[in-house]
Amino acid sequence: MSSPPSVLPMDRVLDAVGARVVGKTDALRTLAAGLLADGHVLLEDLPGLGKTLIAKCFASALGLTFQRVQFTADLMPTDITGGEVYDPGTGKFSFRRGPVFTQVLLADEINRAPPKVQSALLEAMQEYQVTAGTGSLALDRPFLVLATQNPIELEGTYPLPEAQVDRFLMRLTLGYPDAQEERLILSRRRETKAEISPPPPVLGPGEFRGLQQAVEEITLDSALEGYVVDLVRATREDPRVEVGASPRGSLALAKAARARALLERRDYVVPDDVKALAVPCLAHRLVIRPEPWIRGLRGPTVVSEALRRVPVPKIE
Repeated sequence: MSSPPSVLPMDRVLDAVGARVVGKTDALRTLAAGLLADGHVLLEDLPGLGKTLIAKCFASALGLTFQRVQFTADLMPTDITGGEVYDPGTGKFSFRRGPVFTQVLLADEINRAPPKVQSALLEAMQEYQVTAGTGSLALDRPFLVLATQNPIELEGTYPLPEAQVDRFLMRLTLGYPDAQEERLILSRRRETKAEISPPPPVLGPGEFRGLQQAVEEITLDSALEGYVVDLVRATREDPRVEVGASPRGSLALAKAARARALLERRDYVVPDDVKALAVPCLAHRLVIRPEPWIRGLRGPTVVSEALRRVPVPKIE
């Protein structure tokens, strides 16, 4: 089959981001698949590993509007959504839009805001709208939330409710750079004599939205649909898991696999697309039973074991 020509602009986006972000090639491609699949992404890792830089670079290269909100314990829902403001000149209230009215929203340290703030963001993530007064205001599309979360320093944080975690298409970790990559980071900083700035836009207005719509045209064989279902069911049937992945997880994995196929210049999905994205798309949706959790079992291990157990279908 011929390669979809619409994937070529996304290659340029990855090149532009990769020129600013040292290493992380696999993580960047996985994140790109998540964005193409019109999904929100949770970046969970230690401070200083480039989570904020990656979000800024993708938003800029994609030609999308960008807003950043630092989540703190004193944040209010209206600090994100906006609210009614009294205008003395007219004697009337009008709605002033908050930072959520953008195309890429960076929710920095999302678990540091109280539940009522997280609930306000949940409506935007799921319904693509903000309820204000007696009506609702639609958000621009695409609307993508890139949230960061620090797995340490959990004192004073508010764990995300399972309903909100499930709204993230995938969860990614970046990890430390190796020695060569870290030396390159230092040398680039020395040569530029300035902090790294996001790249200029690579895509024109509406072009990224067209790429997202092209994902829907990628062929997913019925046998591979069955493979996705079998993987998800394997997480539910694992005796160490209290809550397995929901049908939303099946939908997320299927769509992300289509997006990866597009990135790989194919108009059809292969088993490797599903296997490559199973952990990012499913692991964060699992709730491990207390005893296995105490012994160190986590969602990625459960999904990885399911990948080894579930037979891979043969595609003609």
